[in-house]
Amino acid sequence: MAGKVALLLWAQTLGFAGTQTTWIIVEPPWMPAVLWDRVTLTCQGSGTSSATTWYKDGQRWGQQGRDRLTVTENGTYECNRTGTGLSLPVRVSDDWLVLQVPAWPLLEGDTVTLRCWDRQTNTVTWVSFYHEEKQLVELRNGKELTLFPLQLHHSGRYHCRGWLKDREWVVSAPVTVTVHVAAGVGGALLFLLLLVGVIVAWHRWHCVAARKQQERPPPDPTAPPKGGKVPYTHGVSSKQARWSPDVTVPQDPQETYVELWGSHGRPWEPGDIYGNVL
Repeated sequence: MAGKVALLLWAQTLGFAGTQTTWIIVEPPWMPAVLWDRVTLTCQGSGTSSATTWYKDGQRWGQQGRDRLTVTENGTYECNRTGTGLSLPVRVSDDWLVLQVPAWPLLEGDTVTLRCWDRQTNTVTWVSFYHEEKQLVELRNGKELTLFPLQLHHSGRYHCRGWLKDREWVVSAPVTVTVHVAAGVGGALLFLLLLVGVIVAWHRWHCVAARKQQERPPPDPTAPPKGGKVPYTHGVSSKQARWSPDVTVPQDPQETYVELWGSHGRPWEPGDIYGNVL
């Protein structure tokens, strides 16, 4: 049941991400499934169950319009739903010895159990587990190997070997294990990428704005003055003016007015600031 719930949550996550898919729920939740486990397959996807088509080994299989199938033969099964297409294949084995992994997505940090299962059940002994041809452990009576905490480097191909009564040593077919990045880590990476994108966009906008400011032409210096009158005081010393001794130097500075541009071409306001006018 836990495997079924996990698979449904994973499928919903794919749906929220915009990826509409068709998938098969396996009961009991082990991959590959084995014929002696009384396996049932359920097709999930958009639309109703009447839109379901099953395939076995590439050929149409069973009655049209049934979303649930009880397996009676070994082989590779797929289902098709209108709107979401063909599912990933599910293999049902009838081998003497099978290495099985849980039939739901394996996430980083989880606990996963691999089991070496034989057709006669409980007759296999001296079980060894291998990862990429490297022996991990040999168990005299056990049939299961637990990996915890699950890491990305645990991904790869696994198989097992065991002693079957009256059949000597038997080796299982290899099974591929894929460990996915946990959703929290994926969300953090997505947030970081979005943040970097915002920073880059702001920097480019800032550079464009600065370039446009530099390319703006300067104002025409010959334009006639406009705006209000700006009072200023102009004092002239007798030494600079070289006054004649007969000329009386004014004791008070002259006060006059001049027409100047206002700020941004508008009439002068009392709050405007100007430099010295000579």
